[in-house]
Amino acid sequence: IELLIEKTSEKEVTDDEAEEEEEKKEGEDEDEPKVEEVDEKKEKKTKKVKEVTKEFEVLNKNKPLWTRDPKDITKDEYGAFYKAISNDWEEHAAVKHFSVEGQLEFRCILFAPKRAPFDQFEPNKKRNNIKLYVRRVFIMDDCDDICPEWLGWIKGVVDSEDLPLNISRENLQQNKILKVIKKNIVKKAIEMVEDLSENKEDYKKFYEQFGKNLKLGIHEDQANRKKLCDLLRYHTTKASEEPTTLRDYVTRMKEGQESIYYITGESKKNLENSPFIEEAKRRDLEVIFMVDPIDEYVMQQVKDYEDKKFVCLTKEGVKFEETEEEKAKKEEEKAAYEKLLKQLKDILGEKVEKVVLTDRLNTSPCILVTSEFGWSAHMENIMKHQALRDSSMSSYMVSKKTLELNPSHPIVRELRTKVDADQSDKTVKDLAFLLFDTALLTSGFQLEDPTGYAERIHRMIKLGLSIDDDDEPAADVDASAAPAPVAAGASSMESVD
Repeated sequence: IELLIEKTSEKEVTDDEAEEEEEKKEGEDEDEPKVEEVDEKKEKKTKKVKEVTKEFEVLNKNKPLWTRDPKDITKDEYGAFYKAISNDWEEHAAVKHFSVEGQLEFRCILFAPKRAPFDQFEPNKKRNNIKLYVRRVFIMDDCDDICPEWLGWIKGVVDSEDLPLNISRENLQQNKILKVIKKNIVKKAIEMVEDLSENKEDYKKFYEQFGKNLKLGIHEDQANRKKLCDLLRYHTTKASEEPTTLRDYVTRMKEGQESIYYITGESKKNLENSPFIEEAKRRDLEVIFMVDPIDEYVMQQVKDYEDKKFVCLTKEGVKFEETEEEKAKKEEEKAAYEKLLKQLKDILGEKVEKVVLTDRLNTSPCILVTSEFGWSAHMENIMKHQALRDSSMSSYMVSKKTLELNPSHPIVRELRTKVDADQSDKTVKDLAFLLFDTALLTSGFQLEDPTGYAERIHRMIKLGLSIDDDDEPAADVDASAAPAPVAAGASSMESVD
């Protein structure tokens, strides 16, 4: 594309040359009146004359960046191009420049930004930021079929040689070429993140911004699930400062350990003190802390990693390796506590599905666990706080709770003694509800009856302070503080005084 432009330049000439140029101009424009100037001085002087020239200038002499060889492109050129297409004021975190040749041909540049957009998960937001070109001609920048939603943070350009220039949106959506382009974009985007993960500091910043997107990819993209699992980072009981990968976790597993243990919750601090991990810590087993709400959805899709099954410590089915002595002791305890377990189930009724002895507690008296295939306590809280949730789903997804008792805890042993002595003991019922409510709190559930729990706590405080229930709160009030009888006819204001 060429454009005719005028260029004005100043030229330094002598007076004679200036007179000759003026005579030429007078000869060209005869209609204009002639003006004669008389030189007063004989000395020749120089003067500046404006000279106007016309020439054609090529506008598109710069080749598009994506058509050039990546080896010839500098980092500054990539940075300037990224800022031009993304309107970002920061540099990009990573770039992937590639071309595909064969049955179809296209070139592509993908950029990973340093910051996540504040509205990246808004429902009305544009799904992707990749511009589609056909033979260097811009077609559209909102093609949904060119990039999955979980890669919506990727910015870049795709230039296809095979798509027709006059393609319509309807045909574009059904075009098989786009499916191949999408597959290659996903593959190269994952490679770009893998390259970025080699630098711990850079990847740590990247993961803070886009970790949720990678987890969303695990939930949605079954084909690349294994690759994305390698990019996850989690804190564990043995990696509390720096997050670790699942691969590193597997290399640190103890001999004979067949499962990957994890626990979900609201914060790392809460999980570090959770009673669910007591037995695992005693056995020196590493436990992964999952504090992101989307981790609950990830674990619904990922059942194992490198043939190691994921086991949630807040659900049923947790089994640790036991010796023959431990198995024999467990059978004895089961027989000894049978009456207590039955009594607690009768007292709690439908609040729990069953009451059993635990394998996962060491120092806590009891805990509440959910069924293996239902919602965990954390997931239940997430669903309860959904503004537009369907309450009918909760009825069949909320798990039945199982109360697990620690037979070695002194509270449970004393409770068994009371039940064995007298099953109709009133304190057993009160203690059963108190233990259940306490287990609700420590297990991450919400209290069903906060008022009833508060009343039981108050009774315990009275018991600790040796206060009888019959004592009236106003009994110790000084007699002088009693109000004087109000005279007949006195106003209500006088009675207040």
